[in-house]
Amino acid sequence: MDALLHNIAAVVGPGNVLTGDDVAARQVDWLSGERCRAGAIVRPGDTDEVAAVMRLCHAARQPVVTHGGLTGLVHGGEASPEELAISLERLTAIEALDPIGGTMTVQAGVPLQRVQEAAEAEGLQFPLDLGARGSCTIGGNIATNAGGVRVIRYGMMRQQVLGLEAVLADGSVVSSLNRMLKNNAGYDLKQLFIGSEGTLGIITRAVLKLQPRLPSEQTALVACPDFDALTGLLRHLGHHLGGALGTFEVMWKNHYRLLTEESGRHTPPLALGAPYYVLVESLGLDDARNAAQLGEALETALAAQLISDAVVAHSATQRDALWAIREDIEGLIQALSPLFTFDISLPIPEMAAYVEGLEAALSHAWPAGRLVVFGHLGDGNLHVSVSVGSAGAEARRSVERLVYAPLARLGGSVSAEHGIGLEKRGYLSLSRTPEEIALMRTLKQALDPYHLLNRHKVLPPAPEESP
Repeated sequence: MDALLHNIAAVVGPGNVLTGDDVAARQVDWLSGERCRAGAIVRPGDTDEVAAVMRLCHAARQPVVTHGGLTGLVHGGEASPEELAISLERLTAIEALDPIGGTMTVQAGVPLQRVQEAAEAEGLQFPLDLGARGSCTIGGNIATNAGGVRVIRYGMMRQQVLGLEAVLADGSVVSSLNRMLKNNAGYDLKQLFIGSEGTLGIITRAVLKLQPRLPSEQTALVACPDFDALTGLLRHLGHHLGGALGTFEVMWKNHYRLLTEESGRHTPPLALGAPYYVLVESLGLDDARNAAQLGEALETALAAQLISDAVVAHSATQRDALWAIREDIEGLIQALSPLFTFDISLPIPEMAAYVEGLEAALSHAWPAGRLVVFGHLGDGNLHVSVSVGSAGAEARRSVERLVYAPLARLGGSVSAEHGIGLEKRGYLSLSRTPEEIALMRTLKQALDPYHLLNRHKVLPPAPEESP
């Protein structure tokens, strides 16, 4: 590896090849706090340098792991001492912004928040939004097909990408920086890389689709008396707000109670007796009209007994206080550590029975265990947090089986928005058919026959895949 690193340093500069203590000083992700174990961290400065590095690695059969903002939750950024980490932290340029066409061309290492701010400065918005916005990068968002809190209106990251550029395992550059909404000239090659978690190529640049900025954000927290009322409220708001409905975030009572009454971290804005609490956001151009529309929708929902109580934010401070209960992941970690977290999706009508069944199964296996549930219910995504008093591998596997096993018969997915990484690859068959997995293997073999890119991630290694 020393000879290879010498050649790589000639490409990216000696100061951009980190080894030894400089590698160990970095965490591999924000949740575990574990140290990076890669043989070295390489920091190329542009697509040409990424390509040159990959040509050298391909010739040496050197496996690599791509690093973005390292905010993932499925161990997708883990690298062994036999692997190199290729960090895109220097690829942070916003190269172009077209306010007429509504596009932005960026390098993969630019943080999501910078993209949002650049769009807002032009009276536009980049609608993807998630709690890690200040740290996560556009390349990572694309590679994992990130979701966030506004999928119900704008869709996943896949819907925000018009074109991209990627470096393949052999150093070839596929530059498909399309800036048009319509382009049916052959295969849509960008889709190969969106959501592939760095296993098919290293995304280096992208063309993003921007949306008109909606300056009015009206936010409310409501309580629902039962699950039928909860789903009825989703339909009701969809009918009364139409395209203005931007967010429908649900907290089960175990989440709401834990982060308010039990932990004391937040003052409960609504009484604690309801089984479900929903953050609703309506987006529009005019505050008065938007507020009136949301107010009318909530009044009719109350009359129809779809909600039992509601509070509307009348300032940015009040809005932030409501969102803080939903987004207080640090509070969950502190209260439930050691904590196992899961990101799943399933049909909305099946959610209540699934959570009740999971709670019963966990209580039977661990009487003192805790279950906390919240998520983007409007797009079928739940985040499940489990604490059983142990962080051991055996406990983890037992909890995973309880969480994942029911999803197969319900038509659900073991990953809604966080990806597969290392953590979920053993459960991929619960959500994908053998034929789908076989096709995934075919794509991997075609684009990366030596298994150099994020090896062992997403698809479990198979001996017959070696070239």
